[in-house]
Amino acid sequence: MWIYIVGGAVFFFVVYLIVQRIRCSIAEEKSKERLSAYGAETVNLEYGNISFVDRGKGESILSIHGIFGGYDQAYDTCKDFSSDYRIIAPSRFGYLGSDILGNGTPAEQATAYVSLLDKLGIEKVYLLATSAGGSVAIRFALDYPERTKGLILYCSAMPLTEKPDKYLKYAGPPPFLCNSFTMFLLSPLFKLIMGMEPSTIYDMLPVGDRKDGVVLDASVTNIDMAKKYEDYHIEELQVPTLVFHAKDDKLANYADTEKAVKRFANCTFISFENGGHLMEGHEKEIKKAVSNFTGIQ
Repeated sequence: MWIYIVGGAVFFFVVYLIVQRIRCSIAEEKSKERLSAYGAETVNLEYGNISFVDRGKGESILSIHGIFGGYDQAYDTCKDFSSDYRIIAPSRFGYLGSDILGNGTPAEQATAYVSLLDKLGIEKVYLLATSAGGSVAIRFALDYPERTKGLILYCSAMPLTEKPDKYLKYAGPPPFLCNSFTMFLLSPLFKLIMGMEPSTIYDMLPVGDRKDGVVLDASVTNIDMAKKYEDYHIEELQVPTLVFHAKDDKLANYADTEKAVKRFANCTFISFENGGHLMEGHEKEIKKAVSNFTGIQ
């Protein structure tokens, strides 16, 4: 009796995995079609290639995406106000066609961005960063204030308020999870774990083309502000800063952000009661605040 029950359970589990594998493969093919629609460009810089989307006219916004991102996520972050600006949306190191400079630190990523801006003939930009991209944006503003018009942090990683006694050496998903099929299987848990809809997986595919960036974020980017606390002189940052954050964000702690904004000398902090990590439902308020911040009415 039990043999039949166990055997039946194994059979249905195997069938389930086969069906999910097929669904994942179909979704991956569609994701490649979706990516091609962005019309991303790739240029060769001193250290290697960087892929990016360059669209629109007006004030330039350099969009710096979060983990599991790429030029697609970077551009989509700005889509609600893209008609008023020139959006430069590159893939960070290890993501969707972008090579890694040196050890892939936020400082090296900022240097690569400057090289890209030089290539495009852009002198100054507004930085708009989401999630893990916040470390890079803050590093850019500190190292290149003359190239920075303003800093916009969107449910972003934030600097600590005091030097930690210890910090995580790896802050992110382990490499063995960083493949399309595994993440596809885990996607029903996204709401519980990250506060995001399971359908978010379709914006993360193909995960394999983002894996190097994810591992780099977990091992380098996400721990940089803790590991190199003394190098982040936030109080000396004079560029105007605009910070958005939702209180129910499950990925970037709201309480930590509330404390960190006090370190910025010239900062506007806008919080939302809900919306999660993507601040869903607040598109109009965000667009208006960004317009006021940049002076584009």
